[in-house]
Amino acid sequence: NLAPLLFIFIIFYFLVIRPQSKKIRTHQEMLGGLKKGDHVVTGGGFLGTVVSTKDDEVVVDLGKGLEVRALKHTLSGLQNSAITPIPVKKTKE
Repeated sequence: NLAPLLFIFIIFYFLVIRPQSKKIRTHQEMLGGLKKGDHVVTGGGFLGTVVSTKDDEVVVDLGKGLEVRALKHTLSGLQNSAITPIPVKKTKE
């Protein structure tokens, strides 16, 4: 009777629990290694550059001198390349 339940638990472990644990571990390593100048993506989708870090928060420059404080755990990840501004097209009305 216990064999099917044990088999389901093993499958559940390898398909859900183990990958999620690995993802959490890599995210924590990324947060621990943040330094000034890193290009990051916030949880809200904003792209910015780390200006300074403290224990559990970072100051992120979003461009044109706009700096915001954010909690470290809300950062989604690092951006691989330098942030390039997107040109804004002016429309004539």
